[in-house]
Amino acid sequence: MSTLLASTETLAVEVSCSNDALSVTLSDGRVVSVPLVWFPRLADASPRERSDWELIGGGIGVHWEAIDEDISVASLLRPENFMRLPHKALPGANRQPRVRKKLKSPHALRG
Repeated sequence: MSTLLASTETLAVEVSCSNDALSVTLSDGRVVSVPLVWFPRLADASPRERSDWELIGGGIGVHWEAIDEDISVASLLRPENFMRLPHKALPGANRQPRVRKKLKSPHALRG
């Protein structure tokens, strides 16, 4: 006998922005708060533009029309899967660049 479980998705129900944080209240009661610098368009927006948001997809995300910004609840809950966070360097970013040595021509090797 197999059992099919219905998947439940956590949805946004309320949004607010301060000068340095985006806070999203979720349908399960949690409040997720993330630094505004993660979203440059939102960080650069005026307080009025930040307050003019709408839920999209029944709450799977938030949209700001004036600044053309969309943020999904999934990206807030698992940011490492959706964006490169400011404190995370790209893999290999700290490696030294490869330097190619110029080979001497065979004629220059003869002495």
